[in-house]
Amino acid sequence: MNMIMSNSDDALGAYKLVRSLQNRFVTKLNKLSKDLGANKEFEEVTWLRDNGIHGGGSRFEARDEELFNTASVNVSQVHYDEMPEKSLKSATAISTIIHPKNPHVPSIHIHISLTQLRDGSAYWRLMADLNPSIYNQHDKNIFDAELSRLSLETFEEAAPQGDKYFYIPALKRHRGVSHFYLENYKSDSKQNDYNFAEQFGEGVIDIYIDIITNALKSRKSISNEDMQKQRDYHTLYLFQVLTLDRGTTSGLLIHNQNDVGIMGSLPSHVNKELLQSWASKVETPQDKLVKALADAIDEDGSVDVRTKEKLAEIVRVHYRKYPQALSMQASGNTIPDTVNNHIKS
Repeated sequence: MNMIMSNSDDALGAYKLVRSLQNRFVTKLNKLSKDLGANKEFEEVTWLRDNGIHGGGSRFEARDEELFNTASVNVSQVHYDEMPEKSLKSATAISTIIHPKNPHVPSIHIHISLTQLRDGSAYWRLMADLNPSIYNQHDKNIFDAELSRLSLETFEEAAPQGDKYFYIPALKRHRGVSHFYLENYKSDSKQNDYNFAEQFGEGVIDIYIDIITNALKSRKSISNEDMQKQRDYHTLYLFQVLTLDRGTTSGLLIHNQNDVGIMGSLPSHVNKELLQSWASKVETPQDKLVKALADAIDEDGSVDVRTKEKLAEIVRVHYRKYPQALSMQASGNTIPDTVNNHIKS
C-alpha cells in the first residue's frame, strides 16, 4: 500500500518543503561521496504508518563507508485526517543526522517540523546543532555566524534554548558546541513562517556542506587517539539521545513502526565500558535505563540494526514502566505535548 498524504493544504505544503530539503541535502552529500569518497549514493528506505493509512516516511541512508560512520536524512508525515477525535491533525518533519567517519569532521543534527492541531492552530519546530568529536573553533565560529544570519530576531531566543536542551546534567557538559532550538514557533503570517523554515533549512544544510568539505580536504591526519576520542563522543551522543531527547522518546512511545529509522541518529560504534560507567551518574530510575542500554550492546560496541531495535524497545518499555521519568528529559523553554497530541481525544 502507498503512503496516503494528509488532505490539509498546510500539511501538504510542509511535506513539499521537507522533501525539498531532503533532496537538497542528499544531492550535496552524494556529490561529496563522488568527489571525496567511494562514490556510493545514499539509498532510500520507506516505511508506512498503519499500512500507509496514516502516512509514513522516507529516509536516505549512507552507503559510503569511506566517508560516513552513519548518516540518515529522514522525512515523515503522520496524520489523522479521518479521526476527528484526535487532537493532532498532522505532523510533518525532516530530521537528519550525519556522522562522518573522519573524527576531525563534525557531525550535524537538523530538525524542522510543522505540527498541525485539530483546532486549526499550527507551529514549527526548528533545531540545528553542530557536534564535533574533536573541537574546532573555526568550524564553530562559521556555524554560529550562519545561524545568527539565518535566524534573524529569533537567535536570542533559540541559541540559549538550544544550550539548555542539549545540556547533559549527569555529565556536566553539552552534546555539541553550537545549538539552535526554536519551539512552538509561529507568527501572524503562515507564508512568512514557511519561508523562514525553508530559508533556515537550506542555509544550515549549505553551511554544513561547506564546513565538512573543507575539513575533509584539509584534515587527513588521523591518530588512534583521535579515533578513540570519536568513539567516546559517539557514546555521549547515544547517551543523550536515548536518555534525554524528547523527540526520540516520543517517536518510540507513539508507535513501533519505524524504530530503525528513529534510531538512525545513532553512530555505528560506542565505548560500552564508558556508557556503563555513566549509570552511576544519573538519578533513579534512569540508572536502570542506562544499564539496560549498555547491556544490549555487544562487547565490541557495535550499534547495528539488530542492536538499534533492541535499544528502541528498551527505551519504550522503560518509560511505560516509569512514566514519571519523562519529566527528567531535556527541555527548552516550553515542553511540547507530542505524545498526548497523538493519543488524546
